[in-house]
Amino acid sequence: MKKLFFAQIVVAAALVSGQSAFAQEKEPQFGKDPIKEIVKKMSLEDKVKVVVGKGFSMPGLKLGANDNTPDKMPTISGHTIPNPKFGIPSIGMADGPAGIHRFVMTKKDSADNLFSTAWPVGTLLASSWDTALVRKVGVAFGSEIKSYGIDFILGPGVNIHRNPLGGRNFEYYSEDPLVSGSMASAIINGIQSQGVGATIKHFAANNQETDRASVNEIISERALREIYLRNFEIAIKHSRPWAVMSSYNLINGTYTSESRDLLTTVLREDWGYKGFVMSDWFGGKDAPAQIYAGNNLLMPGNPTQVKAITEAVKSGKLSEAELDKNVEAVLNVLVHTLTAKGYDYPNKADLKGHAQISREAASESMVLLKNGDNALPIKKSGATIALFGNHGYDLIAGGTGSGDVNKPYVVSLNEGLTNAGYKLDDGLAQNYKGYLADYAAKHPKKSLMQELMNPTPFAPEYKFDAGSAGQKADASDVAIIYIGRNAGEGNDRKVVDDYDLTDLEKGMITSVSDAFHAKHKPVIAVLNIGGVIDVTSFRDKVDAILLAWQPGEEGGNAIADVLSGKVNPSGKLATTFPESYSDVPSAKNFPGKEFPEKATQGMMGKSIPAEVVYQEGVYVGYRYFNTFKVKPAYAFGYGLSYTNFSFSNLALSNAAFNGKLTATVTVTNTGSVAGKEVAELYLSAPHKTMDKPSEELKGFAKTKALKPGESQTLSFTLDAKSLASFDTAQSAWVADAGEYKVKIGASSENIKLEKPFSLAKSITVEKVHKALAPQVTIDELKAK
Repeated sequence: MKKLFFAQIVVAAALVSGQSAFAQEKEPQFGKDPIKEIVKKMSLEDKVKVVVGKGFSMPGLKLGANDNTPDKMPTISGHTIPNPKFGIPSIGMADGPAGIHRFVMTKKDSADNLFSTAWPVGTLLASSWDTALVRKVGVAFGSEIKSYGIDFILGPGVNIHRNPLGGRNFEYYSEDPLVSGSMASAIINGIQSQGVGATIKHFAANNQETDRASVNEIISERALREIYLRNFEIAIKHSRPWAVMSSYNLINGTYTSESRDLLTTVLREDWGYKGFVMSDWFGGKDAPAQIYAGNNLLMPGNPTQVKAITEAVKSGKLSEAELDKNVEAVLNVLVHTLTAKGYDYPNKADLKGHAQISREAASESMVLLKNGDNALPIKKSGATIALFGNHGYDLIAGGTGSGDVNKPYVVSLNEGLTNAGYKLDDGLAQNYKGYLADYAAKHPKKSLMQELMNPTPFAPEYKFDAGSAGQKADASDVAIIYIGRNAGEGNDRKVVDDYDLTDLEKGMITSVSDAFHAKHKPVIAVLNIGGVIDVTSFRDKVDAILLAWQPGEEGGNAIADVLSGKVNPSGKLATTFPESYSDVPSAKNFPGKEFPEKATQGMMGKSIPAEVVYQEGVYVGYRYFNTFKVKPAYAFGYGLSYTNFSFSNLALSNAAFNGKLTATVTVTNTGSVAGKEVAELYLSAPHKTMDKPSEELKGFAKTKALKPGESQTLSFTLDAKSLASFDTAQSAWVADAGEYKVKIGASSENIKLEKPFSLAKSITVEKVHKALAPQVTIDELKAK
């Protein structure tokens, strides 16, 4: 009987097991069955947990957990919730735009060499004006992301440099939407060629850190379409990023993550976007409104959002059909990820090879702002150099916050010059290194979150005895004055002691320049900065200025490559350097006004409602400086070389526009060393129905390395949209009839050649939906 009973139990268990297995098999499986079939079978709970992340988690801190399964990588930014019933895995996402960011590197991580390459920041890459180079960086970056088994990188950042004080400008490319969109599409195409997802951010108008989660940005429809959305439009149409990240701010009264106008009408209906939208971390206030808007995934996710969406569907406030669209949008992309495909990642990257690409990209992108009496390159390979400035010994590879990178090392300029064969003033070096070590010991790093949002400030500039400058001038052949600046997430910069030089820096420049010039020896300034600074206070006191921006981990070697002449600089400014901060068109209304009486406490701390009006309209950067004839310190598109170039033979395919027009121009190296040049195509349009900038960038191309005397013909194509401006009354892109001028320049103010063509009849190029209209009248700047 016992044997029979046991046998019955075994048979019953087998039957139950078989039924269970059969039930499991009946559920459609992710990656095998159509997404729509999976969604049909999902419960409401299943669906909601697709559109809300697992919760914020990092070593020692967990906020709002929606799922208790272990994170695949506990030190990256976020994960989605798995659903084993349908075979849906948890997908991992990591910051950031200039290299992989982990919250911490454990001792084991370091021992296992799980570091990440620190690439040149976005502003420096854009200064290359070389989309092929940027794509090359993207391919290497994507390879590294793949090597560590990460599904999405939370980058690139593509917002416009509206104001020089923007704290995250270093992450972003340019003041111009064509440069921004072109660079973003290049790096996205490179990253995604490796089978990992890029996330273009922050959509849209995330142009300040002050009150970033509560500021209402009041922007005209035209300024949005032509400037603050156009960069995203170009990148999205040319690279199809897997994900878009909405921003924290409000646009014209609505949080971007809750704006159906932005995320559905513009992004999907006007532009045809097929990927999914995720929120920035803790962004937005109303979860059901975010889902209805088309913000498909709420990150990092918390139980309150799960509850709110569930209740909204049950009450009818949010239709289940609307939720289904969001679920499908997420799953249609996640199915292509490494994790979904079961990729067995090596957890080991080619850090050595990628370091060389980082070095190449940095040196090819640096901008030579001044080179009086051919002070550069430093001709004597064994020359003795006196290196002044804290950061000459402590290079700033990139910005702070989520844009920081867990890099294996950073090469300072002191090290880079030594590697290049130069002799450094050792006594001066020891003074700086001792000072910096002492400061670090007295100012230990704060907790992880505090350091993320409010980094420990850098040491004030080392103050040396002014009389010793003369001694250094006697002992050295060249002086290099190194200026460093950093910024990042959570805070914007200030004018005093940030945009402007500090008194200590000014004193150092004056004493060093006076001492070395008295001995007829050159003084070179190197700018290792994350955003525009005032150059007018010192540019006449130095012989040469090299703008290195923030050049990544190999920065010291890359700077030395340019200073030595190993690399001929070919970078051009992607953002204007004004004569004075007060000349910036947004200076009067950045970062806007606050309403402290309405402050509330939120997930990310105190939230103060604020408002900023974009009164400058479309007149951002060079569009303003050129149109209103305000002389900048260094113009958009400007950059010198160790050789010279001429532009000739500008030709247009037609004298009248008929759907498309091709322009060609020949660039010749007229100097004595090989080098690269950028040809910039600006277009002046008739002003019959709309106020317009005097010229706008419509194309650019970089030559190969031209030998002395060698020429290359570059070609540009203009389509109808290149001619058009956004007509708010018609909700359309319209090209006015009349005369247009193609202008080829070496910068926005250095136009070399120009030729006209005509448009016989106005063209409505593209009709779009009415969207994102401001609720108040904006007194916008006009050229007329």
